[in-house]
Amino acid sequence: MDRLGPIGEAVTAALDDLRSRDAVRRMWARDHTLWQDDPTEVADRLGWLDVAGAMATQDERLRTFADALVSDGIEHVVVMGMGGSSLFPEVLARSFPPQAGRPGLRVLDTTDPAAVLRITQECPPEATLFIASSKSGSTIETLSHLAAVLEHGGDTGHVAVVTDPGSSLAERARSERFRALFENPADIGGRYSALSYFGLVPAAAAGLDVAALLTSADAATAALQDPDPNANPGLRLAAAMAGGAKVGRDKLTLVVDGEIDTIGLWLEQLLAESTGKHGTGVIPIAGERLGPPEVYGDDRLFVAIGEHHGLDPLADAGHPVVQLPSGGPDGLGELVLTWEVATALCGAALGINPFDQPNVAQAKAATAEVLERGLGEVPVTPLDDLLGQVGPGDYVAIQAYIDPEAGEVDLLEDARTAIRDRHRVATTVGLGPRFLHSTGQLHKGGPPSGVFVQVVGDDPVDVPIPGQPFGFSTLKHAQAEGDLRTLQDQGLRAGRVALADLQEVAR
Repeated sequence: MDRLGPIGEAVTAALDDLRSRDAVRRMWARDHTLWQDDPTEVADRLGWLDVAGAMATQDERLRTFADALVSDGIEHVVVMGMGGSSLFPEVLARSFPPQAGRPGLRVLDTTDPAAVLRITQECPPEATLFIASSKSGSTIETLSHLAAVLEHGGDTGHVAVVTDPGSSLAERARSERFRALFENPADIGGRYSALSYFGLVPAAAAGLDVAALLTSADAATAALQDPDPNANPGLRLAAAMAGGAKVGRDKLTLVVDGEIDTIGLWLEQLLAESTGKHGTGVIPIAGERLGPPEVYGDDRLFVAIGEHHGLDPLADAGHPVVQLPSGGPDGLGELVLTWEVATALCGAALGINPFDQPNVAQAKAATAEVLERGLGEVPVTPLDDLLGQVGPGDYVAIQAYIDPEAGEVDLLEDARTAIRDRHRVATTVGLGPRFLHSTGQLHKGGPPSGVFVQVVGDDPVDVPIPGQPFGFSTLKHAQAEGDLRTLQDQGLRAGRVALADLQEVAR
């Protein structure tokens, strides 16, 4: 039961708008004019609508591919990708237990050298399948990972590729005779690709039931095509998100069933890249600990997946709460399609194209510029100076370029809770460079309400990148420096702080 409270009228207005424009029917009919007159980056981005049905025909191929891995003694599967290529495999790896007799699934989506070194040490090349996953085929992190594992003793017979047809990576897979090449439908953007080869190849390799995942999505399709908001959860959710954003409740705070709580990582990218542009957007708040009503400002919309304690006091205090059912790991297909529909319709209600990402290239260009001229001196800003600029309606984004498995990650979670409680603002924690491929678009193109706190870990050991004059440590620091300067050049509140300052605020 949804309890919309102060956004009720705005949600009704958003629903009326979408219904008057026949939005549900037009979306499923692939009518690009629902979002913009120009078909560019819309007409060729709607393949996700029926990809579950199309992929169902590939079940036998995926099963054969997966069974051969077992026969060949493969014990580990490592997905090397960023953003839409890696986030749903990460959700799968953390939502399902290891399958008996099947390889374990891991994801490498960082340039932190400690993480790269750990993969090469813990995953022997003779017992590992490496999946190089990149829509464009030119993602610098993925190509660097591929070079590193091949240098470490891997061979092309232990590499599978998922990419768009015609990409340079696809051509390389053919010419170097990689183990397998899966060419994904080109009309699916990265953040909408969970139910395509990008999500399904890792799922199959790890022994998960791909057919069940697709069946879950297919079973939800009829309801998601219904123009009646009482029957269509995607339409209701779209109206709640758009209506909330229009009246200042733009911090969509996710409260997710613990069994599948990593779906928040995937939802961050879907929402941030799809809606965070042209000064508007829905700001996803994932992984923030649930607190009492008094720690929240009046800019929150809570969306719960599954049943949770603690929501009733929030609703009673006047915060809008939307509740969605959780089908657990077996219901991920339905959940993915529901949020994709909701996000696309939310884009229509906000008057934006949910399929482009006009600001993503800025970070890539800034990184390339730093690598060309060399790392610079980045001044350290006192944390208090940054937090002193925080006001009502802002959000604080902690951007950490550290090893994802380092103990500092827990420290950052403590720090965000302390900052939220002290300033009554929404908080996020993003690991770099992963977040550049998920929430980076929102940071630069969305509402200018972010205060960006960057921390960069030291690298006691570097790992060289074959074929490049720099190693992973230099690449990581270049990505951090380039992104910080991009934020500052746009006049946004951003600075690099000392880890000790975050430790202090967490006490």
